[in-house]
Amino acid sequence: MFAVFRDLVRYNLEFTIGLILVSIVVIFALLSFVSPVDPTLIYMAVPDQPPSAQYWFGTNSRGQDLFWQLSAAFRNSLIFGVTVAVLSRIISITVGLLSGYVGGWVDRVLMFINDIFVAVPIFPILVLFYFVLRNSMDSFTLALIMACFGWPFDARLIRSVALGLKHREFTRHAVFAGMSTRKVLLEEHLPYVMPIVFSTFMNNMLWSIGLEVTLAVLGFTNLNNPTIGTVLYWANSHSAIVVGVWWWLAIPVVLIVMTFLGLFLLAVSMNEYIDPRSRLRRMGA
Repeated sequence: MFAVFRDLVRYNLEFTIGLILVSIVVIFALLSFVSPVDPTLIYMAVPDQPPSAQYWFGTNSRGQDLFWQLSAAFRNSLIFGVTVAVLSRIISITVGLLSGYVGGWVDRVLMFINDIFVAVPIFPILVLFYFVLRNSMDSFTLALIMACFGWPFDARLIRSVALGLKHREFTRHAVFAGMSTRKVLLEEHLPYVMPIVFSTFMNNMLWSIGLEVTLAVLGFTNLNNPTIGTVLYWANSHSAIVVGVWWWLAIPVVLIVMTFLGLFLLAVSMNEYIDPRSRLRRMGA
């Protein structure tokens, strides 16, 4: 794993830039753990103060210090994205490897279920869940629901790799040696799909955070929980641009662009690393 990281840093500029951008955002989010104020409380500072030495990112119309408010918001959104990505990766790996290796009726059933989830319109269902579970719709519940819809495309990709691994010589040797299906999948096949898992992990974080922002801006999440989307929701509700509080929208948007661009570059660089021809071209072979 260290060798993969070293090659990416050495030969892939996109990976390095993406790593720097994401690291800046992560460090900023980690500062929320030493915040001197509770980001959920309002009117703890003078409202509508522009960025200054006292308030680095200014304050909003709700009397909140935007530096600490955004730090907590990005922490919650990153945790949300990681939660969705991890849970959906578990589902996609399980379905993809089982479907590709076992084959037969197991493959047909799993791919039938996979195709159903591909065809399901996600956004209307998430809005429906919000109205049904409004009183208990916290970030973790929303993450669980989104994880149930974030796996099918990646499961089919992993299945295509597993189909090729199934007929490789080392798989036959493992079967002849008496290894169970679980051991073959975990010890022999899983390492081969991990680069795909890491790449789709970044893409899934982009998808989940973007969808959470969309839901929050429309008011379909817990608005008292600071996230990227709820910060934008309250800025829009108080007409931040109209009243001249431009920093309430401008600073979050800049940080969002940094986050999305960083994750996108990491995903693209991982995709290039998976492709042997791209990797050799980068290394000058």
